[in-house]
Amino acid sequence: MRVLLVEDEQPLASYIAAGLRKHGCVVDVAHDGQRALDKCDVTPYDVVVLDRDLPVVHGDTVCRRLAQRGAARVLMLTASGAVSDRVDGLALGADDYLGKPFAFSELVARVRALARRSTPASPPVLRARDVELDPSRRTAERGGRLLSLTPKELGVLERLLAADGAVVSAETLLDKVWDEHADPFTNAVRITVSTLRRKLGDPPLIETVTGAGYRIAP
Repeated sequence: MRVLLVEDEQPLASYIAAGLRKHGCVVDVAHDGQRALDKCDVTPYDVVVLDRDLPVVHGDTVCRRLAQRGAARVLMLTASGAVSDRVDGLALGADDYLGKPFAFSELVARVRALARRSTPASPPVLRARDVELDPSRRTAERGGRLLSLTPKELGVLERLLAADGAVVSAETLLDKVWDEHADPFTNAVRITVSTLRRKLGDPPLIETVTGAGYRIAP
């Protein structure tokens, strides 16, 4: 899933972003409200984790504008856990609310829950032939054999399995599995698919559709 983290305290932002990435999220970071809105103009995020007290453009304003667009689910963070603040945040259009300090496991669970609401529901375990991928555990197996996959390989496989045989373009994979620092002209997708095919072994599972992208072979 693609997540935008909006947090002006840079050490905290780095900590949260690193933790979310370890749980399989693709994370972009903004340190003020205006930068967050600018990023949302060009990137379709599944979830925006939004600190309320932001410089330049306040988090309340950012939340209201994102809610009007309806493009991403918003999880609002705040140092205050008072009921009145939670009510205010939800009234602004936030989909969920989490007070600081928080347990990281709860943050991850809430982000995943919001992502499920922003996209069509998918099975808890993705399968194709003898391959199984568990998105919550971040593990994949083939024929009962645990596959040693990098986060990018796992992300690509998850996207292809979730597409259920439909073609997924290289551009979509780059957008959903890599972050904003990825070069749009890179061959990272092709290389990752190649190494993923090798690790999956035979019979081949991933098919290249010339000029369109990749899919799980029928």
